[in-house]
Amino acid sequence: MSENPEIVIDSVGEFLVHALELEEASSDHYEELADSMEIHNNLKVAELFRKLGDYSRQHAKEVHQRTQGVELPTITPWDFKWKCPSSPESFCMDGANYMMTISQAMEIALFNETRGRDFYQQVADSTPNDEVRTMALEMAEEEGWHVEMLREWQARLQDEPPLEDLDPPNMPE
Repeated sequence: MSENPEIVIDSVGEFLVHALELEEASSDHYEELADSMEIHNNLKVAELFRKLGDYSRQHAKEVHQRTQGVELPTITPWDFKWKCPSSPESFCMDGANYMMTISQAMEIALFNETRGRDFYQQVADSTPNDEVRTMALEMAEEEGWHVEMLREWQARLQDEPPLEDLDPPNMPE
């Protein structure tokens, strides 16, 4: 897939399948991160990821309600029209670390929410379907609100010292 393919989604059903996958994948991803942070006793970061997972789950519920009465196409994982290999709100795990600070977690969340907003905006900009454009603009606006909320939270954060690893990995020599 090229780096910047045009995202053209021209049916409401196709758009809703994409939106549902994006929000459900985001929710699942945040829950996995929260679970991992809890296991490693990084409770502040776990709480942030749980809250973000709740937002995504609520979005997925709202999208699911919109699917009532709409014929939804089946889209294979490799046929989703993302500009990245996975859903826009799912980042590569390289950015996660069990000792990450709340500031680092906020950066990950901000990156994810920005990609989600940008995806919806790109759909709105390229679709020939007015109903899809309206729904995509609504979703972009909602994701934009999340981006701004995260930026406000981030601005209120104070620098925190990195966590001390009380049980570092044992690397054989």
